[in-house]
Amino acid sequence: MKRGVVCGVAAYVLWGLFPLYWPLLKPAGAGEILAHRIMWSLVAVVAVLAARRSRGWLRTLGWRRLVLLALAALVISVNWGTYIYAVNSGHTIESALGYFINPLITVLFGVVIFRERLRPWQWAAVGMGTAAVVALTVGYGRPPWIALVLAAAFAVYGLLKKFADMPSAESLAVETAVTFLPALGFVLLIEGRGEAAFGHHGVGHAVLLAGAGIVTAVPLMLFNSAAVRLPLSVIGMLQYLAPVLQFAIGLFVQHEEMPPSRWAGFLLVWLALVTLTWDGARSARRTSEQARVRLEGTLQRH
Repeated sequence: MKRGVVCGVAAYVLWGLFPLYWPLLKPAGAGEILAHRIMWSLVAVVAVLAARRSRGWLRTLGWRRLVLLALAALVISVNWGTYIYAVNSGHTIESALGYFINPLITVLFGVVIFRERLRPWQWAAVGMGTAAVVALTVGYGRPPWIALVLAAAFAVYGLLKKFADMPSAESLAVETAVTFLPALGFVLLIEGRGEAAFGHHGVGHAVLLAGAGIVTAVPLMLFNSAAVRLPLSVIGMLQYLAPVLQFAIGLFVQHEEMPPSRWAGFLLVWLALVTLTWDGARSARRTSEQARVRLEGTLQRH
């Protein structure tokens, strides 16, 4: 379990440090960075799979999984592109908000799609999250679209991956393979127009753009290693490391504004997450206790 915690922390810390990486790729625009991230991620993950000599998964892919992962590729491309744009245009704190409210969106998906019944404290958390969005709409003078798009896209992505049920490296290989040709086409198009940054701003800049593949693949591999060793409750706690770091970078490194109205919205979100986490831990303890009691009763009868 110790190794799992180390891998999990490392994965979420690396994801949390992304806002320090994407600005290094300027003057490349968000579209070009996204295209290179897709292409070089495919190269990186294929190298990982080749090192593992992992090819048997191709026989279990099937049309259903392929369609689900193709849809996941489109959704995560929206997420990646929005995030890169947000960070490189001075909206890192709003992008962090997206990952803070993602668990609340996931809870709502459970109600709408899986007909799950929420406990009272879960409804309270959703209510606080809704109030936070209203407060932030006032604070920004507009709905927090970046945060909402990031949260919704990542929640849909997680849902599609759940249905596809494929390990992360193999899944990423399919997703980036599906979007590779459009990404390559976009890169060639802007190169033909003379708008490309890759190869026109020195070797270091080109290496950083290509490094987007490694930056994407490494935390994913670490997360995969953590996921198979840790209970979901621990993973759920670790996931807040990334947006906390993103928020801190936006506030203390990139010096984004945080007027009182935005603080109020974020405080409501954090209160909602504390409520959701506390209720989940309480429910898990109760379920565990009920299972223990049933087991003891069964043993006594025999």
